[in-house]
Amino acid sequence: MKLSQPVEDLPMVTKVYAQRLSKIDIHTLEDLVFYFPVRYDDFSTLKNIGDLRPDDMVTIRGVVEKITINTVWRNGRRLTIVDARIQDTTGTVRAVWFNQFYIKSALEKARKENQEIYVAGKLIDKFGLHFSSPTIELARANPIHTNGLIPVYQQTKGVTSRWLRYAIHHTLSQITVREFLPKEFSEEQWFIKNSTALSHIHFPQTLEQATKARTRFNFEKLFIISLANLQYKSERHHATTTAIPTDKQATQEFISSLSFSLTDSQTNAIQEILRDISNPTPMNRLLEGDVGSGKTVVALAVAFNVIKAGRKVAFMVPTEILATQHYKTITQFFSNFNIQVSLLTKNSKENYAQADIVIGTHALIQKNVVLQDIGLVVIDEQHRFGVSQRASLLHANQATPHLLSMTATPIPRTLALTMYGDLDISFLKTLPTGRKPIQTYLVRTLQNTNAHNTIQTELQNKRQVFVIFPLIEESEKLQLKAAEKEYKILSKTMFENYSVGLLHGRMKQAEKDAIMQRVVENDIQVLISTSIVEVGVDVPNATVMIIEEAHRFGLAQLHQFRGRVGRSTLQSYCFLVSQTNNDRLDAFINTQDGFSLAKKDLQLRGGGQLYGTQQS
Repeated sequence: MKLSQPVEDLPMVTKVYAQRLSKIDIHTLEDLVFYFPVRYDDFSTLKNIGDLRPDDMVTIRGVVEKITINTVWRNGRRLTIVDARIQDTTGTVRAVWFNQFYIKSALEKARKENQEIYVAGKLIDKFGLHFSSPTIELARANPIHTNGLIPVYQQTKGVTSRWLRYAIHHTLSQITVREFLPKEFSEEQWFIKNSTALSHIHFPQTLEQATKARTRFNFEKLFIISLANLQYKSERHHATTTAIPTDKQATQEFISSLSFSLTDSQTNAIQEILRDISNPTPMNRLLEGDVGSGKTVVALAVAFNVIKAGRKVAFMVPTEILATQHYKTITQFFSNFNIQVSLLTKNSKENYAQADIVIGTHALIQKNVVLQDIGLVVIDEQHRFGVSQRASLLHANQATPHLLSMTATPIPRTLALTMYGDLDISFLKTLPTGRKPIQTYLVRTLQNTNAHNTIQTELQNKRQVFVIFPLIEESEKLQLKAAEKEYKILSKTMFENYSVGLLHGRMKQAEKDAIMQRVVENDIQVLISTSIVEVGVDVPNATVMIIEEAHRFGLAQLHQFRGRVGRSTLQSYCFLVSQTNNDRLDAFINTQDGFSLAKKDLQLRGGGQLYGTQQS
């Protein structure tokens, strides 16, 4: 059989199983044999029944002496119990399975034919010593479910580890896997051949075998990434764009117009980016800096150079709120210069064709939008766009423009590209003077004494509060709090003495703009919202961020939410409201550095397809 054949060609894979396997991205025989175990259960110790002790993780070999079926009711549910007695020459022991009635047939067949079986599992000393839901198989020379290191796979509904072991074991005996790495690698001590590594990673005799196999495949993955990176760089470096010479006088002219001084990291980032765009090879650079570190000013200093050189700039952002905010901010920054700024969104189509810099949402990449002579593309909140969306803006022009992406929390794929791929990175590590770390807490309810007192104190001191919910309205499928319902409740209870506003994505743009303007003017003290305020909300007077159902949000979102407060010298607070905890929330509470959180996100979710479109 060939690795490229569909899994349906295996005798044990029906159409139903093929559909189930597709949910874990197994479509071909290659997908199947490269679906590696997540861990191994050590059932390599074979014991006599007479030597068994509580908590043993062992395999025994014996015959089925007796089978009993019992039915009990627990919490209104029927529970079927299969209870078998296994015997060898040293004694007997019980094995019990709950709601696994199918096991009865295998046990009865083995007893009828007087065949020995292996039973592998953990011994429980409760109501008598017994195995609880152990694995069984006929005793044979090379068992795959018992009497050894047993691979355990990530499962999906209807596809168990046992079934995967059986299917993979059968497939490995039917295929030939060629070696493709250079021969000189075989001289390295860690290197084992492809076919041997596949056998050892699925069915190792020792943990050392499994470790060596995993090392080989880890190296193989990095090797392929390196080759792909070299190919990608070669192709990209053959692409040309207009080199934009650095105009030091123009740069200083813009910096001198600012009402504040740049940080050292801002100055360094500007120099790195200007150096990149002065080359005829298209720049691909990520500007990473926490919320409030001044990424926009860096981008504008570069944009000023581009415009002075006779080229135009496209500035793409994910939401209309952020686009409008950037439009106002950038117009103000360039007010002393003869630079035309245009806004392009679903609800605002200014004369972008004549503009020097166009700020827009996804509207920038619509088919009917033609941007001419773009020398620089800036993508803000880069993590909010898909791979194809980002690429379409670059390829909309005849000549590939320079690309500057900006984010406080790079998504896993982006961070992986900075490590392995062709993506340069600049850091803004210095926050404006006087900013205080945001105090972050995990609470089960807003009635928590610390949370409640802090919120009320801040409101009494004329500060403002954001409350974030994962849904707009209640859902039958998801038992989560929803913004619309909680707005009605909180307006009459916890925040009854304050002006409360509601904001979500289904509102008309005029409504959203009006609400945000009232928030900026402190006419609204408490804003109940969905994730629409993840980016583009700058309210220095806001000091409290409350995130309901916090476990439902990713690290990047949580960090962006927290960044809506702490935007002045005032002490700010972030309360994560959740009945459960997880690794993400722990990481979030313990650090406020966006890049550290991005690395944790990469560790938790994986880097995705570096040269594809899957981002995690």
